[in-house]
Amino acid sequence: MAGGEVQLVDLVKRFAEVTAVDHVDLHVPGGEFFSLLGPSGCGKTTTLRLIAGFERPTEGAILLDGIDMARTPPHRRKVNTVFQHYALFPHLNVFDNVAFGLSYRNVTKQEARAMVLAVLERVRMSGLERRRPSQLSGGQQQRVALARALVLDPQVLLLDEPLGALDAKLRKALQVELKALQEQVGITFIYVTHDQEEALTMSDRIAVMHDGRVQQVGAPSEVYEEPTTAWVADFLGVSNLMSAQAIGPSQTDGSRVRVGDFELRATRGDLDALGHVKVVIRPERAVLEPYGTSGENRVPGMVERLVYMGSTTHLIVRLAPGDQLQVMLPNRGDETQYTQGTPVNAYLPPSALRVLRSADGPHPSVTEEETSAGGSDR
Repeated sequence: MAGGEVQLVDLVKRFAEVTAVDHVDLHVPGGEFFSLLGPSGCGKTTTLRLIAGFERPTEGAILLDGIDMARTPPHRRKVNTVFQHYALFPHLNVFDNVAFGLSYRNVTKQEARAMVLAVLERVRMSGLERRRPSQLSGGQQQRVALARALVLDPQVLLLDEPLGALDAKLRKALQVELKALQEQVGITFIYVTHDQEEALTMSDRIAVMHDGRVQQVGAPSEVYEEPTTAWVADFLGVSNLMSAQAIGPSQTDGSRVRVGDFELRATRGDLDALGHVKVVIRPERAVLEPYGTSGENRVPGMVERLVYMGSTTHLIVRLAPGDQLQVMLPNRGDETQYTQGTPVNAYLPPSALRVLRSADGPHPSVTEEETSAGGSDR
C-alpha cells in the first residue's frame, strides 16, 4: 500500500452547539490530489485542521496509513500544511525559510543544504535563495511556502486555499503548476477551496461539502456531469435548475417530465422519480434554434440579456413557462445572431437533461450577475 493514505471514519467536530463536521466518511488513497470543495462555513477547513492535528475530533477516527492519529499531536504526524497567507518569516531569506523545519530534524548542515537546494529547484526558485519574502511576488511566496512544506518529506500535504490571495491570471497558471508538482513528488495532496474551477482543474477527486456533510464524492467530470443532488448541481459550475413534474417513463427511453405546459424527455438522473422534481441542464448543453422549430424537447422563449465573456457569450433566455435559461455560445469570431428580444426555441437534449428528486433539499441561491459571470466566488 502506498504511503499517504488518509481515511476519515464517522468524523464529528462540535464547537459548543455548532456541529462544524457532521459524521464525515472519506477515503483518500496515497498519491491522490483530493479537494474539499464548498462554500464558506461548510466544514472543509475544519476537516483539514482535524487531519493536521490543529483540532481534535469530538467523535470518529483519522487514519493515516491505517493508524488512528486522532489523538496524536501535529508535530508527530507525517503531515504538513500550506496556508493561504503562507506564514513566511519576514526576517529570514528564502533559503532559511525553507530550511527552518530541518533544524528540528537529525540532519547535518550539508544534508540540509542539499535538501533545500533540491526542493527550491523543484518549485523553480533556484537563484533566489537570498531574497527576503518582501522582495518576492505573490506567486514566488507561494512557491517558497510549498518548498518549506515539501522539504520535510511529508506523506500528506494539506493546502488551505493557498492560491486565494493571488490575482486571477496568476492563480490559473499556478493551478497547472501545482497539479504538475503533485504528480512529480507523488505524495497525497488534500486541497481546500471554495473555487469550483480550481477544484475541477487540479483534482483527481472532489468531495463537495455543505453544512458539515459530504454531499458527493467523485472525479471532476463525474461531479460536474452527474450531480446527485440539486444543491451540488447548483453549486458546482453554472447550471439551469428548473422545477418540474415527473409523469412516468418515456415510451422510448428515459423519463417524461413536464415544465409548465411543455413535456420533455430526460435520460439522466433519478428516472424512477414521480411527482415534484428538479431538472437540470448545463448552459453549454442547451441549444438555441429559430423560433417555431419543431421536435421533442423544444421550449419557446425570448432572449433577455447577452453577456460577452470573451471566449464565450452567455445568453439569458426567458422560457415560456417562466423559467430562466442560461445558454453558453462559444466565440467563433462572428457576431451572434441574437439580440435582446429575439424569439427563439430552446432545445434541451434528453441526454443532457437530468432529473433530481425534490427531496434533495435546498440549493444555494445565485444571483443572475453571479451565474452569468460563470459562478460566484463562494
